[in-house]
Amino acid sequence: MTRDDGQDRSFDDVLRRHAGLLSRIAASYEADPALRDDLLQDMALALWRALPNWRGEAPLRAFVARVAHNRGATHVVGQMRSPLGGALSDDWIEPRHGPDGHAELEERRVRLQDAVRRLPLSQRQAVTLALEGFSHAEIADALGITANSVGVRLNRAKAALKSVLGEDA
Repeated sequence: MTRDDGQDRSFDDVLRRHAGLLSRIAASYEADPALRDDLLQDMALALWRALPNWRGEAPLRAFVARVAHNRGATHVVGQMRSPLGGALSDDWIEPRHGPDGHAELEERRVRLQDAVRRLPLSQRQAVTLALEGFSHAEIADALGITANSVGVRLNRAKAALKSVLGEDA
């Protein structure tokens, strides 16, 4: 496969470069670690199948996110159950914080992740990409919607998250 900064990219390279993105997207759809691992494998397989169709019209990162979100949405529809709370992986912990800081950060991450999982699917997708640093245009491209729709979804999601997390506007 070619494109993306003019360099050849193998599937393994694409998977390695976007492993964190895929893991975080999977975590936004599945709380159970074993089911999340299965979802990650499904995402990787879907990416492997879709990668030959990537024509470079959108950034590779957006393409990977779109494939992952499509798999995540299919997973949620297939599960038809309420999400279970679960701890996030240790790779999210920043080493500069002490034990108390780690505990506080972990508690905040778990609360946010659980709150994001409770959002309607369309809002969850937009929020997950926004938390990854995607612009409105990149989110729109990844989800196949307009940038205005992204703004609406993010505003609704922000209000819902504030309500669930008990934060003031």
